[in-house]
Amino acid sequence: MTAARRLLLVLVVGALAALAGLGVAWSQQADDQPSATGTSRETAPSAGSPTADPTTPEPTMADSPTADPTTASPDPTPTPRPAPTPSPAPTVAPEPELVPGPALLSPGDAGDEVRELQARLRQIDWFNQDVTGTYGDVTREAVEGFQAKREIPVTGEVDQRTMDRLLSMTSEPTAAELTNQLASGNVPGPLDARCQTGRALCVDKTSRTLRWVVDGDVRLTVDVRFGSEEHPTREGAFSVFSKSRDHVSSLYDTSMPFAMFFSGGQAVHYSPDFAAHGYDGASHGCVNVRDYDAVAGLFDQVAVGDKVIVYRS
Repeated sequence: MTAARRLLLVLVVGALAALAGLGVAWSQQADDQPSATGTSRETAPSAGSPTADPTTPEPTMADSPTADPTTASPDPTPTPRPAPTPSPAPTVAPEPELVPGPALLSPGDAGDEVRELQARLRQIDWFNQDVTGTYGDVTREAVEGFQAKREIPVTGEVDQRTMDRLLSMTSEPTAAELTNQLASGNVPGPLDARCQTGRALCVDKTSRTLRWVVDGDVRLTVDVRFGSEEHPTREGAFSVFSKSRDHVSSLYDTSMPFAMFFSGGQAVHYSPDFAAHGYDGASHGCVNVRDYDAVAGLFDQVAVGDKVIVYRS
């Protein structure tokens, strides 16, 4: 490299260094100028105050007497918040259970009050036998059915709640009701000629009666109910071909106690629905009997092969 080039290189490097120095000085001067909002970055010393020595370092926290870590207050520990207590779920109070009251009438009692009870129960088809004045099993079952239907505690005994409900649904029994002198609604008609000989269950659809006849002698008469128009009870001469004491219908899944079958699935049998609701309903073709004791005794007398005559008088 020639001497001229070396000289030129030295001049260029010097010029660059000078420019760099000017830039640093300008930057420091700019820091000392007030900002656009009229305030300076550092607070100017007041009049008469000694000018701060730029070489003197500012005191640090370690040099300050209040920065002694051994005397500094500890950071406050946050107080834990208690967990919120969940509100208990509202409880639904159960409905009070009905409790039976003291018995006014109960099984084993006898007298006029029982007679009136039976007559009132008969008015609403819960008691379907003669009024006797004796509180027996039939009366107890009638009371139980009445109580269950009205959601009264079922005891078979008459308490005040049962009596009040019965009185509200019935009227004062007449003398005829209390002495069984009512004219029956089911007055049997003339016997069919086919019933005059041998052993026959004579079923009269006109009078809605069944008579058990042996050699022309009427041994028993009971009220009966028949099938509806959709399921009519067949008429004609038949015979008992099967008996079932505790039969349950496989077709309708209903109880048919003391069933005496005479035509296909049609039979003479006891009907609890007939006993409870009377003629407000119909069978599926069978001959329904509502007198439990009567049909139970009849079942023991009738034999397979006995005649069944269904007719209109």
